[in-house]
Amino acid sequence: MRFFRLLKILAVSFRFGLDEFFLSHERLRLLRPVVRAATFWRKLDRARGERLRLALEALGPIFVKFGQMLSTRRDLLPPDIADELAKLQDQVPPFPSSIALKTLEEVYGKPVNEVFLLFDAEPVASASIAQVHLAVLHDGTEVAVKVLRPGIAPVIAHDIALMDTGALLLETVWPDAKRLKVREVVSEFARHLDDELDLMREASNCSQLRRNFLDSPLLLVPEVYWDYCYSSVMVMQRVKGTPISHVTALREQGVDIPRLARVGVEIFFTQVFRDGYFHADMHPGNIFVGSDGQYIAVDFGIMGTLTDEDKNYLAQNFLAFFRRDYKRVAEAHVEAGWAPKNTRVNDFETAIRAVCEPIFDKPLSEISFGRVLLRLFQTSRQFNVEIQPQLVMLQKTLLNIEGLGRDLDPNLDLWTTAKPYLENWMAEQLGWRGFSHRLRKEATSWAVIMPQFPRLMHHALTEIRTSALEEKMDRFILEKKRESRRLTIFIVLLIIVILWHLGK
Repeated sequence: MRFFRLLKILAVSFRFGLDEFFLSHERLRLLRPVVRAATFWRKLDRARGERLRLALEALGPIFVKFGQMLSTRRDLLPPDIADELAKLQDQVPPFPSSIALKTLEEVYGKPVNEVFLLFDAEPVASASIAQVHLAVLHDGTEVAVKVLRPGIAPVIAHDIALMDTGALLLETVWPDAKRLKVREVVSEFARHLDDELDLMREASNCSQLRRNFLDSPLLLVPEVYWDYCYSSVMVMQRVKGTPISHVTALREQGVDIPRLARVGVEIFFTQVFRDGYFHADMHPGNIFVGSDGQYIAVDFGIMGTLTDEDKNYLAQNFLAFFRRDYKRVAEAHVEAGWAPKNTRVNDFETAIRAVCEPIFDKPLSEISFGRVLLRLFQTSRQFNVEIQPQLVMLQKTLLNIEGLGRDLDPNLDLWTTAKPYLENWMAEQLGWRGFSHRLRKEATSWAVIMPQFPRLMHHALTEIRTSALEEKMDRFILEKKRESRRLTIFIVLLIIVILWHLGK
C-alpha cells in the first residue's frame, strides 16, 4: 500500500511541477535537462506556491494539515510559499451517515435510538479526522457527537512515514534543514495527529481547558459527557454561537467588536502564561461568539503545552520587545541556549533592532507578523539560533490570533493590549507574590523532606566517603599494577643480562 501511495505522491508532484524544489539544489543540476525533456507535456503557468498548494489538496487531508502547519514555519519557507499555504482549508466531504450510525452502534453495542432520544444523521461539520452530528440525550440535554472517520489511522501512518522519508532527504540535500529540525517538525506533526485519532484524549483536552476557564467570563468551553465517550466517539455539550468570522452579524447582535478583539488577546496570553496550556488550532472555524459576547471554543484535538522555563523565557522576550530592550532579547536567547555561547550580543541586538523597530507605534492593520517572523528567522539563521520545535504550535496560534485581530479590529494595538498583562504576570512570577506562591507550592514537599533530612544528609556523606575511598583504592590498585609491571620488566631485563654474561 505504501508503494502505491508513494507512486501517487510522485505522480501528483510531477503533474504540478514540484520537482523544481529539489532540482534547484546545486547537487542535482545535472538532472534538470533530463527532467525537462521527460516532462515536456506539462504546462506550468502558475506560481510555484500555488502549484504546491494545489498538489497538497490533491494528495488529501493529511497533506493539507501538514501544509497548514508548514505555513507557520516561515523559517523553512520563502514568503510566497508560506503565504500560499496559509490559504489551505481543511474542507473534506463527509463520510456517509450510514457509516457513522454503524460506528456508533458498534461502540455502544445497541441501536442509536436507544442511546440518544434524537440523532441528526446529517453532519453539521466535517474534517479530515472526524465529523460532527447533533443529538439529544434521553434527559433532554442537547449534545454534539463527534465520530472518528473510519479507516483513517493506516492512511495517516503511511503518509507520516512518507513525510519522514522526505524530511530525511531534505536534510541530506539542504544544509539548513538539520539546524531547523525538519524531521522534528514532522515528528511533532505526527504526535498531534496521534492525539487527534483518540477522541478520549480530545475529550480530556476539552475537560482540562474547561476547568482552566470554568469561572471565567472570557471563554466558554463545552462540558464533556464522559459516559458516552470512547476512542472513536466524543459527546459534549452543544454550544450555540455565531462564527467569529461573521463580523457583520456580530455587530447586528450588539457585540462590542473592539472589546472582542482585546479579549481574544487576553485569552491567548492567559492560556500561555497562566496555564502553559493553550488551544493550538484557533482558526475562525473553531471559534464562536455567544449572544453575550463571550468566546466559545470547539475542536480540542491540537493543544499546546509549555514548561515553566519556556513561559519564563517567552515572557522575558515579549516584555523586552514591548520595552524595545533588544539587548535583553539577545541575552535571553544566549542564556536559554538557543544561540551559541560565543554569540556577540551587541551584534545580535543590532540585528534584532533592525527587524523590530519599524513595527512599533503602528496599528495591527499595518503590521504583518508573517513578514516580521520571516525577518527574525533570517536573522536567527545568521547567528545560528536553533528553532525550538516545541514552540511551533505557539507560533501557529499567534498567527491565528493575528488573523482574528485583523478581522475584528484592524486598529487593535497588540502591544498596548498585551504589555500590562505580561508585566502583571512577570510580577507574580518574579516578585514577592511569585515567591509566596512558590513557597506555598513547595511547602508540602518540605513537610515530607525535612524530618528525613538528617538521614538523607548522613546517607549523602556516606556516599561521598565511600566514593572517595573507592577512588583512592582504584588509584592504589592502579599504582600497584604499574609498580608490578615495572618490577616484571626489571626482572626480565636482569635475567637477560645474567644469561648474556653466562653465555660469555
